[in-house]
Amino acid sequence: MFNATGADLLLVEGEAVLADLTSFRLELLGFSLRVVSSSLEAQQQIESRKPDLLIIDSVLPDGDGIDYVSRLRTEFTPEELPVLVFSINPTLDSVERAFAGGAQAYLVTPFDPTTLEDKIQVLLKSSSTFAKQVSR
Repeated sequence: MFNATGADLLLVEGEAVLADLTSFRLELLGFSLRVVSSSLEAQQQIESRKPDLLIIDSVLPDGDGIDYVSRLRTEFTPEELPVLVFSINPTLDSVERAFAGGAQAYLVTPFDPTTLEDKIQVLLKSSSTFAKQVSR
């Protein structure tokens, strides 16, 4: 079984309640977690230490989360930095836009915590950076 315990996750969520609920769940599962509320803060965190996985809301206080993911894709491949997008918008257009922008997974909020965990496990398995750390 794949063990993702200790993976370094960066959560970018502007809604404090959703950030608190999500971080509580992820910390219970044993993930190392950094939480920020804007793409500017996310960029600073990534420059300081690239996470194993980025979880980002599609709408942030300082702009569009999917646009930010698109900009990240000029620096990091999906294998180097997998991305999960949160959104309150369940439309096909929104999902397609997220994937076209560089996300590998999409989760409509509010979400089932088990679904979140499953998506994170799949993304970390695909991460070349995290896979190398686990195999050591």
